[in-house]
Formats: sequence, structure tokens, C-alpha cells
Amino acid sequence: MPGPLPPTQLYASERVVVLLSCVLSFLGSSLLVCTHALWPELRTRPRQLLLYLSLADLLSALSYFYGVLQDFDRTSWDCVLQGALSTFSNTSSFFWTMAIALYLYITIVRGSPTGTGLLCCFHAVSWGVPLGITVAAVALKKIGYDASNVSVGWCWVNLDAEDRVLWMLLAGKVWEILAYVTLPVLYILIKKHINRAHADLSEYRPILSRAPLRPQTSVADKKLILIPIIFIILRIWSTVRFVLTLCNSPAVQNSVLVVLHGIGNTFQGGANCIMFVLCTRVVRTRLFSSICCCCYDELHWPLQRSNSSWQCPEPHKDKDVPGPERTKPLLSST
Repeated sequence: MPGPLPPTQLYASERVVVLLSCVLSFLGSSLLVCTHALWPELRTRPRQLLLYLSLADLLSALSYFYGVLQDFDRTSWDCVLQGALSTFSNTSSFFWTMAIALYLYITIVRGSPTGTGLLCCFHAVSWGVPLGITVAAVALKKIGYDASNVSVGWCWVNLDAEDRVLWMLLAGKVWEILAYVTLPVLYILIKKHINRAHADLSEYRPILSRAPLRPQTSVADKKLILIPIIFIILRIWSTVRFVLTLCNSPAVQNSVLVVLHGIGNTFQGGANCIMFVLCTRVVRTRLFSSICCCCYDELHWPLQRSNSSWQCPEPHKDKDVPGPERTKPLLSST
């Protein structure tokens, strides 16, 4: 039997890249939280679920940042604390990601009414299960130094634990692999349902209207494809290194794999911000209008002081941008 692999050495350049990914994820998650707080008309139920996912990603980015910054070389109290926080937030992120997909499937495909009962169920599972796993892992002293072979500087499951494989699965990997299967299946079913609806509607469109399909619909369809693809692209490197560690392969210390693992685990908040803020017309327009208004306000501050009747100009009204009463459809704001 070959001996255990030596610890994976992290180079300064690798740490800088992963730390930058943590910062971008933190900023992206913060922006998602801010847009939800500032604009009540955008608070649809899917974006409410996205808020909880962003909170989990926010905590995840902070804990990973501290772990990469410290680059632990042994088990210590802050190693255990950081490992516990990242385990809880990372696992919770998996659950909220699957909760969003399940919610869209129930409301779009099944057409079932959803109320506070389903949301309470999501909260109980997406916060409760990760919390229970994390508390048990800390109490049984399973969180600790992992030699960066299944992480990138941060602490996770202690490699000295005899049942470490079981706890690696419970503390993240089994939920990660479950998401690989669940997300594509649910989003494919949703997209097929939407395509069938479009086909049925196209039979009556010449009678009802000569207008083409709304561009927002095609954008939403593309997002349904991109959501599981982006999730898998980001997370697959962590799973690859996990399998290589189980096989005791030295390839687990490959620098490219290490960097991809670090970015994939830490950039989820940034990816969500790109998709659901920058690539969502309603939110993007509101954000840019607010920024432009603030900049205009600062540039004309002397004029504002001399003329008390000066007011910030209204943002340009885009006919393609729905108003508050038109932002409630399920997919246009997700």
C-alpha cells in the first residue's frame, strides 16, 4: 500500500488568484443582497430564494478567504472554526441551489400553488441539515487540517479521522454529487415544458397578434440551460480532487487543478451576480440608472446647493424594461 500523499504546497500566485475569487464572490453576493433590499418590486419568490443562496455564498466567501489567507498547516481553534463555517455555508449553498430549481419545477411544470409552507420547508432543510452536520462534525472532532489535498488552504475534514471519507461525503460531497444529477434533470424538464407551451401558443399567434416572441423569453430559456452548466463547471474540480485523493494519486497536487478547485469553490456568488444582476435586464437597468443618478448628483452638487429646487433627473425609460407592475412574472426577474 502506498503511503499517504504529502501536503499540497500552495504557491503565492495560487493564493492570490483564489483570494481574488473570494473577494469577487463576496462583492457579487453583497450586490445581490443590496438589490433585494433596495427595490421591493423585484422581490419575487425566486429572487427571495436567491437572497438566501447569496447569504450562504457570502458566508462561504468570507470563511474561504480567511482559510486561504492563513494557509493552515495544522489543526487549531481558528482552523476548526473556519472549517465549520465553510462546511455549513457550502452545504447550505448546495441545498438552496437545488431549492430554487425545485421551486421553479413545481410552479412552472406542475403548476402547483406555493405558499409559506414550502418556503418554511426549504428553510428547515437548507439551513437545518447543514447545521446538524456541522455541529456533529465539530462535536466529534472531524473538522481540522486536511493538508490542502481536498481543499485549497482552508480546513475541512481532518485527514487523521479514520472515517474521514464518510464525513467528506456528509460534509459536502454527497450533496454536491446529488446537485450534479438533480439540477440538469429539473432544468431540462422546465425547459421542455416551456418549449411545449411556446409550440402550443404559436398555433394561435397569427390569430392573436403579429408580434414576435418577447426577447426576455429567449433570455430566460438560455438561463435555464446555463444555471446547471455553470454550477457543474465551477464545482467539478472539487469532485475531481476528492476522487484523486481517494485514489492516492499525486495528480491531486497539480497546480492547474488546485487553482480551478479554489476558484470553483469560492466564485459561486460572483457567478450568480453575473447571471441574476448583470445579465438580467430589469435589475441591470435599475442598477445602472441608480449609479448614473448618483454620479450626476455628485457632479452637480454646487448647483444643487445654489438651487434648492434641483432634482435628480429621472432615468431614461426603456420601453423594453418592465415597470413595477410587470416585474412579477416568474422568469423575467430570475
